[in-house]
Amino acid sequence: MWSGGLCAALVLSLALGPGAQNVNKATVYWDASHKTVLLKERVLEEGGDAYGYFNDSLAATGWGVLELRAGYGDTAEPDDVTYFLAGYLEGFLTAEQMYAHYFNMFPQLIKDQKVLAAVRSFMDKQDAWTRQQVRLNRSRDPFWQHAGLVVAQMDGLQAGAAQWAKRAGKKPLPMFAVQFLNAVGDLLDLIPALVPGSPPPAAGYRRPEMGHCSALIKMLPGYENLLFAHSSWYTYAATMRIYKHWDVRLGEPHAATGKMSFSSYPGFLVSLDDFYLLGSGLVMTQTTNSVFNSSLFSVVTPSSLFAWQRVRLAHALAHSGEQWAQIFSRHNSGTYNNQYMVVDLSKVALGRELDDGALTVVEQIPGLVEYSDQTQTLRRGYWPSYNVPFHPRIYAMSGYEEMRREHGSEFSYDLCPRAKIFRRDQGAVSDLEGLKRIMRYNDYEHDPYSGGDPCNSICCRNDLQPDRPSPGGCYDTKVTDFHMAQSFVAEAVNGPTTEGGLPPFSWDRFNGTAHRGLPTVYNFTFVTMQPLLFAP
Repeated sequence: MWSGGLCAALVLSLALGPGAQNVNKATVYWDASHKTVLLKERVLEEGGDAYGYFNDSLAATGWGVLELRAGYGDTAEPDDVTYFLAGYLEGFLTAEQMYAHYFNMFPQLIKDQKVLAAVRSFMDKQDAWTRQQVRLNRSRDPFWQHAGLVVAQMDGLQAGAAQWAKRAGKKPLPMFAVQFLNAVGDLLDLIPALVPGSPPPAAGYRRPEMGHCSALIKMLPGYENLLFAHSSWYTYAATMRIYKHWDVRLGEPHAATGKMSFSSYPGFLVSLDDFYLLGSGLVMTQTTNSVFNSSLFSVVTPSSLFAWQRVRLAHALAHSGEQWAQIFSRHNSGTYNNQYMVVDLSKVALGRELDDGALTVVEQIPGLVEYSDQTQTLRRGYWPSYNVPFHPRIYAMSGYEEMRREHGSEFSYDLCPRAKIFRRDQGAVSDLEGLKRIMRYNDYEHDPYSGGDPCNSICCRNDLQPDRPSPGGCYDTKVTDFHMAQSFVAEAVNGPTTEGGLPPFSWDRFNGTAHRGLPTVYNFTFVTMQPLLFAP
């Protein structure tokens, strides 16, 4: 009966090699009569309702790796049970990291009891509204049926982590902690919406603390290959990374895919970065845009879906970039306001043509989601992204025009430092190695476009600021190409860039910032990421 499970275990053992000392495996089964979960540790059994492993290799390579499969058991279970079990398995395998990541991230975002009370209240209302909409609409709308699956997965995640805590003699993480972790991106906008700070300057316009992320999509001149890359910017306290491979089989007929590989974090049911390779043939990434016009936050309501939830729904249901944008637009929370780039690999014929719809660019602000087909731009060579909105209406409404008039080209779509650096240097990118170099690029001491600022570059090093350095900036890079993406393969590196001889980052200078479970020094190299238990 378990020959398949033994085969999976053997494949995993051979693929990870003898040096993999911290691999935890488990299989879970659903007891339908008692509505309980049976957990088997240290085994992979393909007859199980969900099975997978977590390789706790952060200290060695910069990344942990999680892979799980669900819905392939000997007995077919309802989709909501399958998703609950997928969440349960992940929660159990990665609970220790979830605790550490919550410990590190909470003080980054929750500064006082006033903020905490406002966030708790909003999240309680938003969760209750979401569950009510699922109950009312799931029988007639696939959108809400899949929203119910995401809710079930989150419930499973909390339950699996609680099971680990029980065995470890720890207090379980409350549901608020799981909600908090998944909403880290949304909180960047939700907190200022709920608890405005001191009166901002310029008639309601506020300046950001820091931009988030750089991205590049590059089509080679003869359409020989399509290159795709993303570098995350945020606090270095967020560098507890897990690269995840999910394969969830669904019975729901509208589902586009249940397979995805993505960069992520403990306790997150999304990427956050974002960097996704999807079984539907879509590839997605994003960079964050600021909302300087704080009057837009007046439309933020708990009767909506967070960005992280809508990203998951779009991934599950969309077969094209346009469908992805349309699904994502529903019930816009106005939080985590990003520029999303969705590449449809089925529209790419290397060496021949790019069909319309190959690249869809989607941008969100409170009250509005706008999207457009930007394949023509990609045909001319490349699409860069660097925290400045592309669509004129989004740009103007969110306050970038006001900021450009007051503070100069830093807020210009065409002439901000990263726009100029990408325009100057992208022509030298002809393969993955060149892609890695440009996405890790930082020569702030010599580059005229950087002007001596270590964050006016593709990969920011805010810890190297001569005045008031802080542990934040660009802390990872993920790259793939057309062929790799079709097989869920990417290369990823964790840690601030050392390109051009920059010193590796060390927490020794910043011990006042919580960094439980993180490496002291970051000097990692790129690691190949690919699923071992499933194929395209």
